[in-house]
Amino acid sequence: MEFYEKIRAQQENVDQGQLKVTVMTADGTRPVENARVKISYTGESGQTIEEVRTDSSGQIPVLDVKTPPLEYSMEPSEQQPYAEYTVQVEAEGFENSEVAGTQVLPGVLAQQTVSVNFQAGASFERIVIGPHTLWGEYPPKIEEAEIKPVNESGEIVLSRVVVPEYIVVHDGPVNDNTAQDYYVRYKDYIKNVASSEIYATWPDDTIRANVLAIMSFTLNRVYTEWYRNKGKDFTITSSTAYDHKWIHGRNIFDSISRIVDELFENYLSRPDVRQPILTQYCDGRQVQCRNRGWMTQWGSKSLGDQGYSPIEILRYFYGNDIYVNVAEAVSGIPSSWPGYDLNIGATGNKVRQIQEQLNVISDAYPAIPKVGVDGIYGEQTKNSVRKFQDVFGLPETGITDYPTWYKIQEIYVAVSRIAELN
Repeated sequence: MEFYEKIRAQQENVDQGQLKVTVMTADGTRPVENARVKISYTGESGQTIEEVRTDSSGQIPVLDVKTPPLEYSMEPSEQQPYAEYTVQVEAEGFENSEVAGTQVLPGVLAQQTVSVNFQAGASFERIVIGPHTLWGEYPPKIEEAEIKPVNESGEIVLSRVVVPEYIVVHDGPVNDNTAQDYYVRYKDYIKNVASSEIYATWPDDTIRANVLAIMSFTLNRVYTEWYRNKGKDFTITSSTAYDHKWIHGRNIFDSISRIVDELFENYLSRPDVRQPILTQYCDGRQVQCRNRGWMTQWGSKSLGDQGYSPIEILRYFYGNDIYVNVAEAVSGIPSSWPGYDLNIGATGNKVRQIQEQLNVISDAYPAIPKVGVDGIYGEQTKNSVRKFQDVFGLPETGITDYPTWYKIQEIYVAVSRIAELN
């Protein structure tokens, strides 16, 4: 968008969204306290509209910022439906960093993480977030078979469906050897893609249907080792011609993040097919689907508005024989979900494990209070869990539910790995 078009769009900012910035070390394991964060409209970087400092968790208070009207994201529009902000970060001992184009939608919390490099030998980093796929112009998906043949000689196929800890994202088309590869946590990848490809203002069940389709597609690439069988050393690309749009450094949206945390072990199946289904889709407006058996994103929004459930939305497009399956394992976590919420009165090894993990996490995030390790879920443990949920953007219940359990595992692994390296 040209400079003057951006300014005109900003003048139409009549609704309000929320923006939360988290500043982390470049390895993603430590929050950066007392960093100075400046917020400005993208295109007017010299005019700061907010300037705040990060707390001990590397976070600034949630800011209310202006956005275009809600209706721009609820129907295909010729007006850009989100505002764009630039986030500049300065922190003692670190190189300055900047993210331009952080997208904020009305009525939704946008979460922008900014990574900063230690000053020794590092250079200033500026990330520019490209347009959302429903707004910008991207190449249409090249049609593929939704179920891959796996009986060819030499084919590497996993023996079971496992949610990987990391996937390797090739940031460009398949054969672009100059494109950079990024190691990305699986859940972070799904949150990034969903935030890049659908609007977070849409109905929750529409978001769920789209997230399930994105996860199933991704797990098909993992399960069939699709690109590795072609001699590549990555899992998936960021090109919409081949896979989904992933944008390095982009913000994610709270409504999408919450749903990914809720669903991340799931994928879509058909009877008597072991592999996750390669669920392809298009937006249905700017890009028409070449195959009638594909989901359209705007069509899924319309069905969500009509009260369709996620599986009803998916079956409308992919057929009645598609169903939701659960991965057999989640890699990279110390222990699996106990199968029930941990709350006041719970006892045993799972409680003890959570207490020990919270104490390790507290070394990196001192706002989270340490707890006595006694295997009993009391008020002290509940308060520590509640603060953990606050820091990591989960509903602040103090109950270790399914999303909280896996988030504690994820952060514990990240924090203890860096401690081992030190």
